[in-house]
Amino acid sequence: MHFVKHAMLALVSAAGIASPIAVGPAWAADANSVIGTWRTPSKHGVVEIERCGGSICGKLTSSDNIQKNPDLKDVNNKDTSKRDRRLKGVQMLGGFKQDSSTWSGGTIYNPEDGGTYKATITPTGADSLKLKGCIVWPLCKTQTWTRIK
Repeated sequence: MHFVKHAMLALVSAAGIASPIAVGPAWAADANSVIGTWRTPSKHGVVEIERCGGSICGKLTSSDNIQKNPDLKDVNNKDTSKRDRRLKGVQMLGGFKQDSSTWSGGTIYNPEDGGTYKATITPTGADSLKLKGCIVWPLCKTQTWTRIK
């Protein structure tokens, strides 16, 4: 249990991927409502979400650590062959399927611990969304991302 708790804490601190927040009712949104540039609540992470075929994907474009060191590497990646790649531009989100206004069945990558976790994205307004990341259910954290205009 200590390992799982430690892994979730790492997920919280990575690029601002998961701080605990209660999930409210879903906002009626179209399929493109999650497309755009989003600020995560910690480390000033910036993730650009775009269409990837019939799905969506998101890449890390900035964070406090990337601003300090634009050549910051993905040193914690569990795949040792990827540890020399730059974090800026790394795909953080992928594999989602739309189910009404929610995008589910996807994953989120956490560069802090090199782990990839199951994720769900739910728009909650024109300029906000809830991202839920899970190690295994029910060990999940949810956070609110805000659209950058």
